[in-house]
Amino acid sequence: MEHVDPTIFRLAIFVLAIFVGYYVVWSVTPALHTPLMAVTNAISSVIVVGGLIAAAASGADGWIAKGAGVAAVTLASVNIFGGFMVTRRMLAMYRKKERPK
Repeated sequence: MEHVDPTIFRLAIFVLAIFVGYYVVWSVTPALHTPLMAVTNAISSVIVVGGLIAAAASGADGWIAKGAGVAAVTLASVNIFGGFMVTRRMLAMYRKKERPK
């Protein structure tokens, strides 16, 4: 029996994770959307902290860590901002509308 190349194995896991994530996200009811967005914003804040730590790295190959850290902070910040915008919009759907007099 031959061994599977680790790169192919990891790629297969990544593709499966994409499919599972897609079906999990699209099967969530709208009532659960706001709490889930709060959790993803919390996860993104942890990514920002890790990105800041990576951006502060030094050494011979520190530029790779700094670039990855800056990219992580940028993408996670965009994710957090977008999450708050979507959450705000979802909560506006549940507000009582004022009746014109």
